[in-house]
Amino acid sequence: MKIEIIDIPKIKDRRGNIAVIEKDSIPFAIKRVYYLYDVPSDAYRGGHAHTQQQSFLIALSGSFEVILDDGLKRERIMLNKPDKGLLIPTGIWREIENFSSGAICLVLASTDFNENEYIRDYQDFKLSKQT
Repeated sequence: MKIEIIDIPKIKDRRGNIAVIEKDSIPFAIKRVYYLYDVPSDAYRGGHAHTQQQSFLIALSGSFEVILDDGLKRERIMLNKPDKGLLIPTGIWREIENFSSGAICLVLASTDFNENEYIRDYQDFKLSKQT
């Protein structure tokens, strides 16, 4: 699996830290930004893969777990630091769960929204990995 945790540059200050994401911070141009919030602790998000989009997930507040699946192996990653982001390449199934109270998941995406590049059925995802 080609996922990667990337440190986000930060500036420490006694008044509070600043995290900075610039054009060279992640390996793609950002086309879309969205965030998940007020997700109940027993709910999950995701449940899909992308054929074109790369994603960069950051826990701006609180924590949540990301389950990643490349068709052969599943991996679970806890995100809980706003100065670390999870880079998810195309072709990886993702689910997000175990949101803490007040958690905010920021997603930076490499593409504009296009429903046609989503794989939303896990069996279809598994079949796509066999070709």
